[in-house]
Amino acid sequence: MADKDEEICFRKETISKLLTSFFKEDKTKLSSEAALLMAEMLKIFVQEAAIRSQKQAESEDCDKVDIEHFEKILPQLLLDF
Repeated sequence: MADKDEEICFRKETISKLLTSFFKEDKTKLSSEAALLMAEMLKIFVQEAAIRSQKQAESEDCDKVDIEHFEKILPQLLLDF
């Protein structure tokens, strides 16, 4: 995995555009607090996916995490979130 000191972060503007693209009505608004909360949830999701993928790779005695490791942990990860 990458350096553990690196922080995963998503820009609030990116999250806002992503969420508002799914709104059905133009009147629907997204507060800045909601965008920040969603960014934090996405950060936790990505961190958890990376950790679980790494553990899966280690359990298979692999030195590198591959897409297959991610695919194996994905169903349970989605159920947990």
